Amino acid sequence: MNILEDKLEHVQLGEETDDDSDDTSSSTEDDDEVAPNFPVAMWDFNQCDPRKCSGRKLARMKLIRCLKIKQRFPGIVLSPLGEKCVSPQDREIVESKGIAVVDCSWAKIDETPISALKATHGRLLPLLIAANPINYGRPYQLSCVEAIAATMYITGFRESAKFYLNKFTWGHSFIELNKEILDIYSQCTDSKSVIEAQNKFVEEEQLKQTQRKAQSDFPSSSESDSE
Repeated sequence: MNILEDKLEHVQLGEETDDDSDDTSSSTEDDDEVAPNFPVAMWDFNQCDPRKCSGRKLARMKLIRCLKIKQRFPGIVLSPLGEKCVSPQDREIVESKGIAVVDCSWAKIDETPISALKATHGRLLPLLIAANPINYGRPYQLSCVEAIAATMYITGFRESAKFYLNKFTWGHSFIELNKEILDIYSQCTDSKSVIEAQNKFVEEEQLKQTQRKAQSDFPSSSESDSE
């Protein structure tokens, strides 16, 4: 999928690994970073390399709470089994009850007992491009911290999104790579309008790519003159 091909070229690719074993912030905190006042949690299925897992790093930094597999979470739960997309309409739930994410391997998603979580507010994320070193440039395959930050951003907690992302050397790239579409999502009203905005964005990007390809197929004026 080449929807954001041009954007990928202008964002610096992170290192192949993110082994931040010292658990210190990878960047200085800016004035527009604010730690959230709501809970952030995850279910860890122990399927990822702990040296590269953003969720594990957040846990070591005490920025995320680890839940037991059958432990319920009352807030927004980012899960492949969610029935609708995160939207600005979820702001009140996030603010009062928080965000939780499922930490599992994309390669093992089919064998992960996600249904055991029984989330009250299960949500999917709309189209976003990963900036993490493992899945860089791939749509939807976000790390834990990217998923959490995207939810914060869309629901109006941009400062908290930056606070979490800036704990990683590559974190700033996620917003740089997706800022246009994140801003669009954050201006929507509900899940339905987020999906509509996503589809419109994809169509417009595909049209731009088609137009650029058509223009590149025409000979330049110097080539025409030489003939």
